[in-house]
Amino acid sequence: MQNLKDKVAFVTGGSRGIGAAIVRRLAAEGAKVTFTYVNSEDQAEALVKELSGSGLSAVAIQADNSKEGAVPAAINQAIEHYGKLDILVNSAGVYVGKAFEEHTTEDYDYVMNVNVRSVFEACLAASRKMERAGRIITIGSCMADRVAVPQATLYATSKAALSGFTKGLSRDLGPKEITVNLIQPGPVDTDMNPATSGFSDFQRGMMSIPRYGRPEHIADAVAFLASPANSYTTGSVITIDGGTLS
Repeated sequence: MQNLKDKVAFVTGGSRGIGAAIVRRLAAEGAKVTFTYVNSEDQAEALVKELSGSGLSAVAIQADNSKEGAVPAAINQAIEHYGKLDILVNSAGVYVGKAFEEHTTEDYDYVMNVNVRSVFEACLAASRKMERAGRIITIGSCMADRVAVPQATLYATSKAALSGFTKGLSRDLGPKEITVNLIQPGPVDTDMNPATSGFSDFQRGMMSIPRYGRPEHIADAVAFLASPANSYTTGSVITIDGGTLS
């Protein structure tokens, strides 16, 4: 059953990892999906070809979330192509890890621009065009609540900002019955944080369920929050991290 048939979705950072799993799941649910990428053109084209070969709909647009105006321009392009927007998923994110005293204001600008400002920009562009009962879903991190390692201050700060933004935006868009929710993944097996890295045993040691999540775990939650079944969950922060430091 395709719960999102005839829906139009836009996903930032959708060419790899969690973002790609979200694109695959929304497309499989029947949505027409546009997703962005920055440098992974080959992966983006391969994903479009994969989905198109299965009779599903996906379009890739190059857009750098660190650049002001790039994501809204891509959203407007998608709306011009499909005529509407029903679902926005903010999945793009970056991490800069180093000793705090080695950070620069350029590091701050880069991380905050991608992880926070681009989310604000995307939601602003989408909310102006999104029809009643739309869906906005942002991918954050469990490190917004629990920072178990050093060299993550800037990343954790950016992800913590998303919680307040989600709760505030759910109030602003509630009269239009647009739901706004935040998913906070923990360790998920991707090329950015592989389950076979030298750091993976340490991460598993912090979990109640001592194994990495799969990108599909996050995509499953997105699919529910984007579906017609979710008309009453909004302003929520949903953590999916195997019980990390619970």
